[in-house]
Amino acid sequence: MKRRSFLTVPAGAALLAQPAAAARRAFFELRYYRMRTGPQSERTTGYLQRGWLPAAQRAGVGPLGFFNCVIGPQSPFILSLASFPSLASMETAHEKLAADKEFQAAFDEYNSATELSYIRMETSLLYAFPSMPAIAPPPARENRAAHIFEIRTYESPNEKASNRKVKMFDDAEIAIFRRNGMTPVFFGQTLFGANQPSLTYMLAFDDLAARDKAWSAFGKDPDWQKLRVTPGLTDPEIVSNITNAILRPLPFSPVR
Repeated sequence: MKRRSFLTVPAGAALLAQPAAAARRAFFELRYYRMRTGPQSERTTGYLQRGWLPAAQRAGVGPLGFFNCVIGPQSPFILSLASFPSLASMETAHEKLAADKEFQAAFDEYNSATELSYIRMETSLLYAFPSMPAIAPPPARENRAAHIFEIRTYESPNEKASNRKVKMFDDAEIAIFRRNGMTPVFFGQTLFGANQPSLTYMLAFDDLAARDKAWSAFGKDPDWQKLRVTPGLTDPEIVSNITNAILRPLPFSPVR
């Protein structure tokens, strides 16, 4: 995976300062289940499929996605993606889950095992970019293999630099992605989680060959070549590290 040495107010404070219309931007929960053995993966997959997914749907959570890591740091892991239209809706969903007896039974079983169900669980909360205020699942494909997905996290040296990178995506870079065959799924700035300030986004591709072709075209795009050397927007100024992983959706994942 590629590593590169690349808000003056805290991200949470910036959120509170947003105009009322900005509240329509969704919040994304990314939950990584770090694994060590096959049985851990099987137990976690079963819990997500038969416990968390149906309960989350009953509670009105979504879109939802569940992914295995094909290539990536700290693998193997399973990634759970959940979207909420507001912080209030997140609170309401958690209240519904707490009262959902079927889910609580599945939760107790998963968390009462004598063997570890995972090595570590890591969760972050993201706030959707203005230009992509909600998850955009790729179109369903009948009688074809599921998409592959790439998730990328950009860390920045400070919050002001991170805000400039968000604006760079919103103003131009996402459009360049689309023009070169990439399908954005979500873009979000980290409000709570590790390695801040940072942003995370996900792209969908038909397959690995399509991914390689799209990134090659993006790298040669004249608008990108101009944008990447614009003073104030160069990597050394606004990006301190990049991590990425290639994912495949689990068979029951709604986002696929």
